[in-house]
Amino acid sequence: MSTRPHAVRRPISVVAVGSLAAILSACVSAPPAPEQMSRTKVETAPADLQLLCSDAVAKASGIDTTKILPVSSSKLDSNTYQVEVDASGKKTSCLVDAEGNVKSIQPV
Repeated sequence: MSTRPHAVRRPISVVAVGSLAAILSACVSAPPAPEQMSRTKVETAPADLQLLCSDAVAKASGIDTTKILPVSSSKLDSNTYQVEVDASGKKTSCLVDAEGNVKSIQPV
């Protein structure tokens, strides 16, 4: 008689685990389409333009280039990018065109 209760418990536990797996799989939704993701909405400045801005900020401020770090960037129009630079804790904004000409450097 002692084998009978174990036989009943196993099917119940298998059914319980199976039901839980079915419930959890129903909660998973598909990821959004790439055009609906926020990262695809903002175009960043190419790396070479970010480095040009970092170099321009270093020259303008007299800070060693190893202490300059571009932290964010965005495309403002078809030809201009804005690069935010951290220069030893001082935030600086740099505007650069697509050809690599630095247009302005302003403290933030």
